[in-house]
Amino acid sequence: MQRANSQPAFSQDLFEQVLQRDNILAAWHRVRANKGAPGVDGMTIEAFPAWARSGHWKRTATELRVGQYHPAPVRRVEIDKPDGGKRQLGIPTVTDRVIQQAIAQVLTPIFDPGFSDNSFGFRPHRNGQQGGRLRKRNLWSLPFLQHRF
Repeated sequence: MQRANSQPAFSQDLFEQVLQRDNILAAWHRVRANKGAPGVDGMTIEAFPAWARSGHWKRTATELRVGQYHPAPVRRVEIDKPDGGKRQLGIPTVTDRVIQQAIAQVLTPIFDPGFSDNSFGFRPHRNGQQGGRLRKRNLWSLPFLQHRF
């Protein structure tokens, strides 16, 4: 974030975009649609609206604006993998998920166009399976190219 640090007005404007009511509501709707388990604080998706309306969200937004907000630790869980192994997951709190989503909604349209077309992880409308197909296609074409030259 060199650019943001060297241009305080730019970063402040982005931060205000993150905290705009419409952006936060859109982030909340995305988080709610994804469902998900509670984080370390135990708050469920269903409990978040009442928590937010009771003044907690206003306090959280103020903490974010003044640089005093600290995300909660993630709740660690293990899930079974199809091959019999275990996979570690970290589950953020609902509040942290809303904040992360709000940030992503503002930053993705700015930065995503500059990413490589060969990058598939955690990008809109892309997934690891597409990356695997591209890799497979490229591996198939490599012997063909070597044979031609």
